[in-house]
Amino acid sequence: MAFLSDSADDSRLIASGLGGDVRDYVDLLKPRVMSLVVFTALVGLVMAPGDIHPVLAAVAILCIAVGAGASGALNMWFDADIDARMGRTAARPIPSGRVPRDHALAFGTVLAIGSVSVLGIAVNWASAAFLAFTILFYVIVYTMLLKRWTPQNIVIGGAAGAFPPMIGWMAVTGSVSIESFVLFLIIFLWTPPHFWALALLKSDDYARAGVPMLPIVKGAAATRTQIVAYSALTALAGVLPFVLGFAGIGYGAIAIVTGLGFVAMAMRVYRDPGGDAARRACRNLFGYSILYLLLLYAVLLAEHGLNVPMGVHL
Repeated sequence: MAFLSDSADDSRLIASGLGGDVRDYVDLLKPRVMSLVVFTALVGLVMAPGDIHPVLAAVAILCIAVGAGASGALNMWFDADIDARMGRTAARPIPSGRVPRDHALAFGTVLAIGSVSVLGIAVNWASAAFLAFTILFYVIVYTMLLKRWTPQNIVIGGAAGAFPPMIGWMAVTGSVSIESFVLFLIIFLWTPPHFWALALLKSDDYARAGVPMLPIVKGAAATRTQIVAYSALTALAGVLPFVLGFAGIGYGAIAIVTGLGFVAMAMRVYRDPGGDAARRACRNLFGYSILYLLLLYAVLLAEHGLNVPMGVHL
């Protein structure tokens, strides 16, 4: 126990020279978001035709993870003023004063350059270029421009979170394909209803911070309508891997059932316009949307990782 305590003290001492605890720098990486990025990128890599050495595959996934973390750190650097005004984000490392803002900028920049460079040198430069584009898209297009200027911020900016499976695919093949685009499309369409469910719950926070989220600019009713529309599109996109023949009948059945559940959850949000029932419906949709995406990608990973025959498709 004494050894563990000394190690913890040492790590805090080292981190104090950086302007924060090691855990604070981990928080800058947005580890929960990173875990989803890693998982979807892994699915794209496993599904891609061709071979890649296991070590290079691990390097590719690590670089994608570090690139995602760099995006999170740079997002927190630029959004420190917004985060300080929102209850949901006020405890983050920069607004709480645990990490200096310029340190977060340096940290994110080094990770971004390092992840792209290693991916290019070790795997291929096509996937590295796409990773660089994804980081720049998230930081510049979404964080610096869209988030503060338009209620469509999460629709367009959500593309950044949908690119990882395409990067994983490119790490193997060096190119994109219809299959990798479908993997992108599912996440791209899934992001608005997932995030708007949270935005409805936290609309006061966003209003206080001056972020033009859809519920604030267009109102809750318009947001609920958009949630239903995007949930239906997500459910349709979710079936495409089976329809196009690169997922099996088991995946198709799960995609149909869970997609209908997604739309049903969205309809509950639409039908409950206020009060505790509305908040409960938004929380349920937010939680269900995460499980929905994880399940679809987990089935794809299982089918392709275990070489399950695709069987009959439409």
